[in-house]
Amino acid sequence: MSETVQRSTPLRFAGIALGLLCVVSAARAAMDDDALDSAWRQYAETGQHVEPAYRFPHATCFAAAAIEYGLPETLLLAVARGESDFVATARSRANAHGVMQIRWPVTARHLGIYRLSQLYDPCTNIDAGARYLKELLARYDDNLHLALAAYNYGPGRIVVDGRGIPAGATWYSGYIYRHLNYVIGDGSAGESAGLYSELGQSTLLTFGEPYRARAFVERLERISPALNLDWFRRGTGEFEVVMTYADRSEFDAGAGLLRRAGFRVEP
Repeated sequence: MSETVQRSTPLRFAGIALGLLCVVSAARAAMDDDALDSAWRQYAETGQHVEPAYRFPHATCFAAAAIEYGLPETLLLAVARGESDFVATARSRANAHGVMQIRWPVTARHLGIYRLSQLYDPCTNIDAGARYLKELLARYDDNLHLALAAYNYGPGRIVVDGRGIPAGATWYSGYIYRHLNYVIGDGSAGESAGLYSELGQSTLLTFGEPYRARAFVERLERISPALNLDWFRRGTGEFEVVMTYADRSEFDAGAGLLRRAGFRVEP
């Protein structure tokens, strides 16, 4: 890894192709409940034993929680990446804390955590998140789509038969599924997996609404499929679109693709 590559490097743009920001109503829909339910079922049947594409932070904590609760490690990694990008001190506007974003105080106390400081210990937090997911899967008859919807919205707002899932909960299931695809990669990493912490991220744009971030990424990916893009929900409640890269040459290649897609990237 070149020393010039940083974990988070903002890109500055002198201009942007306005067409990329055109958000149509169809973009809000993305995958519906049936499509997400089917995708998660397929993962549960065939993909849950695939090795992670990288060596992620807090690896021993994730491995221990996966064994303890009989859950796929890649599932826990996907939730953690989507919730906090593995930042142990993450805190959201909804008073959720740590790697798995456990809400304080109700959810934390339900899980036997009575001191807020405990949520900032990665292993404690990851164990709590895994235990909560296991509990939700039992409630929803191992339906990952419904369990994830409830992880985000609370089980009191997601009925067991899956009727009337709020749009935001459906969005969250799809959001974690995207992060799952990143965590798994092509499924061939194994012992050769590189360190996730060595990858660079450059912020492209920040949005106030999730469907705008998703539509922006999907439009860019259609124009330049070779771009490595992702988006994260940050603790501020905003949604940040980033370009990821492994080294300086990959960064330069991505910047070139962005210029051809309508961005003028300042040095």
